[in-house]
Amino acid sequence: MMEVIEHEHPLKLVDLQVNVEDVDNESDDEEEKEKEEDLVPQDEFSCTCLWLMKDVNCVMEVDKRRIYHPSHPHPLVSLCYKPILCQCNACGKEHKGVFFQCTTCSNFAIHNDCAFLPKRLLIQHTTNAVFSHTHPLTLSYSFPLEEQRAKHYPRCRVCDGYFDFVWEHWLYKCEKCIYYAHLDCATSRRESFMSILSIGGGQPVKNYKDADYPSLLHLPFPDQTYSIPKHLFFKKLGPADYGNHEVRLRHMNHQHELILVDTAGSIGSTSSSKIMCHNPMKKIELLCNGCVRPIMEMPFYKCRAKEDENCNFALHEWCTRRLPTKVDNHPAHPQHPLLLMTNIPNMFNLFRCEVCLLDCNGFAYGCVECRFYVDVTCGFMPERITHESHPNHLLSVTEDQPSGRCLMCHFPIYFNHILSFSCSFCDVYIHPWCALLLPKRIRHPYDKHPMHISYLPIENHKSEYFCEICEEELNPHNCFYHCDVCSQSVHSDCAPLILQSETETYSEDGGRGVYSFLNMKFGSIHKKTDGHPHPLTFAQGIESDGGCSVCAGRLRFEMILRCSECEFAVHHDCLENLNKS
Repeated sequence: MMEVIEHEHPLKLVDLQVNVEDVDNESDDEEEKEKEEDLVPQDEFSCTCLWLMKDVNCVMEVDKRRIYHPSHPHPLVSLCYKPILCQCNACGKEHKGVFFQCTTCSNFAIHNDCAFLPKRLLIQHTTNAVFSHTHPLTLSYSFPLEEQRAKHYPRCRVCDGYFDFVWEHWLYKCEKCIYYAHLDCATSRRESFMSILSIGGGQPVKNYKDADYPSLLHLPFPDQTYSIPKHLFFKKLGPADYGNHEVRLRHMNHQHELILVDTAGSIGSTSSSKIMCHNPMKKIELLCNGCVRPIMEMPFYKCRAKEDENCNFALHEWCTRRLPTKVDNHPAHPQHPLLLMTNIPNMFNLFRCEVCLLDCNGFAYGCVECRFYVDVTCGFMPERITHESHPNHLLSVTEDQPSGRCLMCHFPIYFNHILSFSCSFCDVYIHPWCALLLPKRIRHPYDKHPMHISYLPIENHKSEYFCEICEEELNPHNCFYHCDVCSQSVHSDCAPLILQSETETYSEDGGRGVYSFLNMKFGSIHKKTDGHPHPLTFAQGIESDGGCSVCAGRLRFEMILRCSECEFAVHHDCLENLNKS
C-alpha cells in the first residue's frame, strides 16, 4: 500500500525520462551500458507551487520498510538505512544494526534479524544436531511471570541460563513439552560454545582418553545393587570358594554369631526360608550395617540370633572381611590417615559424614584426633569420575567454593570446605551425594515398572508433575525418577521410602536430592536404657508419635526411640542426655 502524501495542493505525476538520443554514440559498449542503466524513467510527484517534489521510488521504499509484526499492535518502520546502536525489545540485548521502530511507542524497536526469525524451527537443524528435540519449537513473544512460576522457573535447554524473570523477551518453546530456549541459543547466534556444553541434550566432545584413566568410575551406578564398596571389593564366589569360606564368624561389632547366606538359602540354619534380601516391591528392607546400602543379592552374612531377639544385623560379604583397615590421603582429610571404625564412641554409634553431610550409624573411616568421620561409601570417594548428567567430560574433586548450584538437584554449593565434583571446561558442579548415591534405576512398590532417573522434564509431558509418594508438587528441572510407561514420577528424596511413605516428605527435607536418612539403619532394640524400664526401638518419628516424652518437641521426621509396650517416645539425643546425667 502506497503512503498517502499530505499536501494542500493536488499533485501531478511528471515524466522526467532522459532522451536516449542525447547520449554520445561514440562511447564504447561498457560505458553505454553503464549510462543506459542510469537512464531509467524517473517519475516524480510535483506541485505547481514548486514547494513539494517527491520521488515515487522513495514513496515505495518507505512503504517497503514498514512491517506489521504480530508481536506489536502498531506498524514498525525502519527509519534509517545505516546501522544504529539500540536495545532490541525482542532479545533484550543492545547491539548495532538496522532496527524496526514503532513511531507510536517511542521505546519499542526490534533488530532486523529478530524481526524475521522463523515462527517454527527444529533445534537440531539450527544447532547442527548438537541439541535435539522431538517436536518443533514455536516462537513466543513473551514469557509471563505466572507461566515461569507455574513451570518452576525453567532454564534454557541450550545454555542452562534462566530467563531473568523478564516476561516481555521473546523465546522459543515447545507446545507439547516443558522445553524453552533463548532466541540466540535456539538459532545458534551466540558464540560457539556448543561443542563443549551438554546441558539440555547436547553431546560435548570427549576431553579425555580412556587409556589414561583405566579405573575411571562411570556414574550413576546402574541400580540399587551397586555401590562403591561393591565396585572395589566384590569378588564372585564359585562353588569351590564356599568350602574355604567361613560359614559362621564373629564380628567385632556384634555380640551374636553371623551365618553366611548363599544362593541356596542359609548355610547352617534351619530357618533359611525366612531369610530374604532387600526387595522394594515386596516392602522388605534389609540394609547392611557396614555401608548401609541395601543387601539385594547373596551371599551375605546375617545374625544367627533367635527370632525373639529381633536382631536385624547383616553385612554384605565384601563389607565383612575385605574393607581396608586404613585409608590414606583422603581428599577431604589428607593430613591424617582415616582408620576403619565399626563403632563410634557414642551411645547410638551416630556420626555426621563430612563428605555427604548425612547422619550415619554404619561403619566409618575416621580420625579420632580431629573428630573427622566419613561413611564407608565416601571413604573411597574417587578423585575423578564421569557422570551421565554431564557426559564425556571428566569431573574432578574440588574444594572450590562456587556460587552456582548442583547440576542434578540444583541445591546451592556454598558450604565451607565441602568437596564437590566439577568440570574444568564448564561451569558445572555436582554434589558428591548426588553423584555417588543416586542410581540410574530404582524399583518402588508404587509402580510395577523400573523407574529411571531424569535430569530434565520428560518429552511429551506438559502437565504438572507430582510425586507419587509424598503427593507434593515435583520440580522436573531437578533430578527425579520417572516411569515412562505409567507417566509417574517420584522425588529422588522420597525414592528410598518403601516401608512407610509418610515418614518423610519432600517439603520437610528441603529438596536436597537425597533422603535425609539414606545412611541410617533403623530397627535396632535397646534393652537397657536409663529413664525407661522397657526395651526401646530406634526408629524415625512419624506423625502418630506426637511429642517427645522428655522435651515435648515434635518427633516426626526425627531420630527417636519408641517403646512398643507403652506410649513412651523420645528424641535420641534427649535419651542420650538422660543416660549421661
